[in-house]
Order: sequence, then structure tokens, then C-alpha cells
Amino acid sequence: MAGNSLPSLGRVKLCDLIACEGLPSDSYKLSVSTLSQSLAQYSAAIIQFPSSDGALLRSGLDSAHLYFHQRASYPAADMIHNNESREWCKTSGYYADPQQWQETYDFRPGLTPPESNSGLEFPPAGLPDIFSLLGKAARDILDAISFYLNLRSSPFTEILDNVPLRSREISSSVLSVCCYGRPSFQGPQHHNLTTQEDGQLVMFSDHEHQVDKSLITLVKSDKAGLHVRDFHGRWVLVDGDLGPQEAIVYPGLALYQATAGYVGPALHRTEISNMQGNMYGRCSLAFKLMPKSMTSLNCSEMRAAGHGVEAQFQLPVPVDDFMQRSHPTEQLFNRNNFPSFNFPTAQDGRLSVFK
Repeated sequence: MAGNSLPSLGRVKLCDLIACEGLPSDSYKLSVSTLSQSLAQYSAAIIQFPSSDGALLRSGLDSAHLYFHQRASYPAADMIHNNESREWCKTSGYYADPQQWQETYDFRPGLTPPESNSGLEFPPAGLPDIFSLLGKAARDILDAISFYLNLRSSPFTEILDNVPLRSREISSSVLSVCCYGRPSFQGPQHHNLTTQEDGQLVMFSDHEHQVDKSLITLVKSDKAGLHVRDFHGRWVLVDGDLGPQEAIVYPGLALYQATAGYVGPALHRTEISNMQGNMYGRCSLAFKLMPKSMTSLNCSEMRAAGHGVEAQFQLPVPVDDFMQRSHPTEQLFNRNNFPSFNFPTAQDGRLSVFK
């Protein structure tokens, strides 16, 4: 990894990651460096939104509390999610995974949720505004990573959705409103227990190691519990001290593929213990910036920037095939083997460090 190690998760203001015409400002270079170093070390970073945006995120979480609280204690059979990868770009509306004690409402512009058997149903409030806010932030973050890798401006535009969507287009990206461990939700509640260093038992879902297939994921939760595996293989609680206008960002498998492995995907798990006395469970807003299904992930931009591309990344991979393919997480555990972020090099080959 380039530069000095960060003592903790990097914190970056979103406004400092927005690119402007002309030469990059010192604040932009510093913010991009902090973001990228944090992703390299911790596979995650903290993004600070303006206070007005923080109010929108807070209201979205409050609405999520009420939405899930009023739902039945056990979902109908057609609402149980079977994790069908072929439907990765078609999820919309409510579904549940009782095995994981998790409920989700997916908001996907351009796709109308299926009608509920229980009659008229109102989704959580403010989802279009939250989708727009987090979607714009995810693209700004993706552009910042591109700058750090010395790629051309907006190199991933061809694989992203149009802004705004054109007639009859369906968004590939999705905003998932999630609820973990709602006390009134009667799932099988099969979970794994792990022991912390202080001897306390902490409960996680059965799928202990999860990797998103997104390019970028932004998550805002109402309480701490998101753990991400860092560069040294240690599990780090990444949302333990977030402010009301702060969210977590981490990269997914699609970005790993598109950058020839230079940006490692985050392995994460969610803590669902310590819910005593909590009537709502743990709610979160998760925006996943996804590539379009009819495009391909290739590393041509990385080659054009002078980065070495290993054999496994040489051929373009159709996005739809990539999303349906299984990606064993075992090969991601040894993070020391990952190519890591490097500062752009000068023409004479010396390391060019942002100043």
C-alpha cells in the first residue's frame, strides 16, 4: 500500500470528493488519498454527507422502522427470497430471508413492486430522494477511485445506468431497505456465535462472510453492527461511531473485476445480537451501484493507464454471466496477496505522491 498506514477507518467529506474542472485541488487530492488508503487497509471508509442530507437519511431509517414493524410476524410463501442469482436485476418490493432473520424492501426505479396479497401497501417514505442522493454519491466516489488509479475521467460510464433513466429503462442499481432481527419476526433464527476478545458472545447471521457484487455499496444504519475484514484478515466494526450524516462505503466484486483486482471487494458480516429491548431490530439503507446487465466488465481502462493485468482478468466478462456466477469467498481471505492501490507514477517511473 502506498503512503503511511491509517490508524483507523478513513473519514472523508463527500463535498471534497466532487471533481471540478481544471487542476485538482489540494483538498480533493487529500480526500481521494484518504479514501483510497482506507479502502486498501480496511476495505471500507466513512463518507460524511452535508447535514441536510443526514436529515433525509435519518427520516428514511425512521420510516423503515414503521414499515417493518407493521408487517406480519412471518412472510407469505411468495415473499421468501430464494437468492436466485438470475433475478439479480429484477428484485423490487418486500421479501424476507427467515434463515438470516432479515427482511428487505428493494426500491428499483423503473420496476413496479408486485402487488401484495394483503391489499394496499405503502413502501417506506422518501426512497426516490434517498436513491438519488446515494446514487450520486456512489458515482462521485467511483470517479475518485478512478482518479487515484490514474484512469481517465468517468471510465465506467458505459457500464452504468443512464442519468436519468430513459423511457422503459429499469435501474440496475438498487436501494435496499433492510431490517435485521425484528423481535416480532418469527424466523428460524439460526445463527452463528463468535467470541470477542473480551469474552462476550456476539451473534452473526449464518452467511458469515458476504461479498456484494456491486461496484460500490453505501450503507447507513440506525445502530452499529457492520463488520468488515481488513487487509490483515481481522474483523473491524466499521460503523461503531458514525455521526447522523455519515455512512459507510465499501467496494464490491464488480469493481474488483473491472480494476483487474486492484480494488479488493469487502468481505462483511452483520451483527444481530444485542437486540434486547429494541422493538424494531436493526435497520439500514444500502445503495448498490450496479453495472448494466447487457454490458461487459473489462480491464481496458486499466491497461490504458499502464497497470498490469493478470491472466484471469484479460478477457471481458458479460455482466449478466458475472452476476449469476458463484464467487467463493475463500480466495478473498488472504488479503496480503491482493494488488493494492498505488499512487500514479510520474513519467520517469518514480512514485508520485499527492502533496
